[in-house]
Amino acid sequence: MKIVAISDTHGQHRDLALPKGDMIIHAGDVSKRGYQTEVLDFLDYFSALDFEHKILIAGNHDFFFEKESTENIAKVIPPNVTYLNDAGVQIEGINIWGSPVQPWFFDWAFNRQRGADIARHWDLIPKDTDILVTHGPPMGILDKTTKGLSVGCEALTRSIKSLRLKLHIFGHIHEAYGSQMVDGTEYLNASVLDVNYRLVNEAFVREL
Repeated sequence: MKIVAISDTHGQHRDLALPKGDMIIHAGDVSKRGYQTEVLDFLDYFSALDFEHKILIAGNHDFFFEKESTENIAKVIPPNVTYLNDAGVQIEGINIWGSPVQPWFFDWAFNRQRGADIARHWDLIPKDTDILVTHGPPMGILDKTTKGLSVGCEALTRSIKSLRLKLHIFGHIHEAYGSQMVDGTEYLNASVLDVNYRLVNEAFVREL
């Protein structure tokens, strides 16, 4: 299974140059301001991509996914796109879990307070998860801002220690784009935009 990982396209999706693969995973922030028109344009683009499997979570800019009801969201998700919100899917024996939440960040979407408020989301992650997709990073891994501050989630880091993930895909902190291997798990900050919202980073391709 060849997996292509991206995140934080912020409305610039039609300018992406994507490699070929079997599955594409987007780790959130498909829009700039979370307007329905932005989200619908992205979904139209995403559903037409030449991948057999298409996985999507929301990010802190994607207010549409937070404000709309589950029923209304289901109406706009194309049948060939899998949208995950504290939910999972198994594809060809690979267990994938996705969640959009991140530690409180100004007044954006899917904010949770650090501690018990956010930890309850991570407690939902099944033990047999192979690929974890979150919008924000864990604490201490590809989570440093331009000021050198680590802003990832401590509770997420603790939860991951009890899992045997093959991949953890996220974004959110554009300037921390990159990959890192820790204890047998590969972490990908797949933000395709830099801190100035310029489309400069390539999608990751991994074989699983």
